[in-house]
Amino acid sequence: MEQRQNNPLLTLPSAIIMGAAIIAIAIIWTQKPQPTNGIAAVGNTPPMEVNIAAITETDHILGNPNAPIKIVEYSDASCPFCKTFHPTMKRIMEEYGASGKVAWVYRHFPLNKPDANGRVLHPNAGTEAQAMECAASLGGNEKFWSFTHTLYERTPSVTQATPEGFDPKNLPVIAKDIGLDVAAFTECLQSGRFSEKVSTSYLDGINAGVSGTPYSIIVTPSGSKIPLSGAQPYTIVKSTIDSLLANSI
Repeated sequence: MEQRQNNPLLTLPSAIIMGAAIIAIAIIWTQKPQPTNGIAAVGNTPPMEVNIAAITETDHILGNPNAPIKIVEYSDASCPFCKTFHPTMKRIMEEYGASGKVAWVYRHFPLNKPDANGRVLHPNAGTEAQAMECAASLGGNEKFWSFTHTLYERTPSVTQATPEGFDPKNLPVIAKDIGLDVAAFTECLQSGRFSEKVSTSYLDGINAGVSGTPYSIIVTPSGSKIPLSGAQPYTIVKSTIDSLLANSI
């Protein structure tokens, strides 16, 4: 619900444990994440097992694709909580990305679908997601991340003051500013050629139990998966990564 924008403090979705009982980091997936704690909800999605699509070369990966820790983030560029979390992830990558210890995998989860009351939270989120894909198609992984960072840093979220968020007509301006061919970018965006890819990413999130954004899943060295709900602060993300790396879980 949109009123969650008034509560920036987020908590983990359920109790935090690890098998050996000496590392309190793994989240028990026993209940749906509580959207009242700062994520933008998509409805009453029932609890599901963590079952994300495999990470492949078709994903948008920042950092070492073979990093022992991979953080798969399902995000929405119109979401105010996602914009809060984005600098946290950039900071994580500055600390752990250069050494190849952590990779950031970005997946689209636009909240442009009607909720139970028929309301669309973020009407332009799907177009923004397609714009990121167009940037990738024209400039590869580097331009994808350059476009995404700029989009998150420069554009307004959906709030009471800006209920529509960012005007999609201004997306080509970002494309121009990062050095893309504006005509080619505009043609790509207008064609809608990446709408299916964005929808596939959204459905992957639904299958993984995502019920709002941002929602991240930490893939550990052993391949286990730890859900991380909401715009968790840097200290929480860092301590989780440090514990996982230290214990090679």
